[in-house]
Amino acid sequence: MRRNPDTLSLQNLPILPSDLTSFLQNNLAMPRKIVPASADHPYHIVARARNREWFPIARSEVWSIMEDYLFFISHAYGIEILSFVLMDNHFHMIVRDPQQNLGEAMNYFMKETSRHMSTKAGIINQIYGSRYHKTLISNPLHYLHAYKYVYRNPVEAGLCSKVQDYPHSTLSISLGMHRLNFPIYPDNTLFESPDSILSWLNAAPDPRDKEIVQKALRKSEFKIPTIRKNQRPHRLTSLPY
Repeated sequence: MRRNPDTLSLQNLPILPSDLTSFLQNNLAMPRKIVPASADHPYHIVARARNREWFPIARSEVWSIMEDYLFFISHAYGIEILSFVLMDNHFHMIVRDPQQNLGEAMNYFMKETSRHMSTKAGIINQIYGSRYHKTLISNPLHYLHAYKYVYRNPVEAGLCSKVQDYPHSTLSISLGMHRLNFPIYPDNTLFESPDSILSWLNAAPDPRDKEIVQKALRKSEFKIPTIRKNQRPHRLTSLPY
């Protein structure tokens, strides 16, 4: 089991029964940062397979399973799916949660997709390495940063040369290139000017900007830091990356 770096050290404590020691190690971790709740602003969500290994079945089969449960959580929990991209060992999605039950929806989604993948693969292991991570996006420009980051994932991984060519993405669905098996919220970003948006998505960002966006998506709320050297706002606070 991977050790949680935030777990309190027990090395200097008196000798404890093994079952109690195990309980303390598993339950005295520092609390996670609370992600602000919002019915209006979107969240970026990511979840990965155990040890960053590939999902145990073909990506097309994983996609089929996830389609079914994206359909379910959109109807049963009112989750508005803005974008979804499936990779070989993780997925990204951007959603809104107008009914304020995202936690319940995602717990169900991950439990059931894990169960179905395990059954399909003939294994009993848990598929995901940990719970999902979510980041609140409360700024329209920050949304564009996340939007581009999510849709460029397959390109950055070498799975395709253009964002619109990747089949396991809601972008190709929005463009009418693949059948829609679950509801997605209208992509107003794309529909505003499809050619220019695709050109922007296919333009590789500066690696330094990409790193900043990656770090922002690891936080509980998306924020672009100031430039430490002169304390000036970073250009990503005013321009898409």
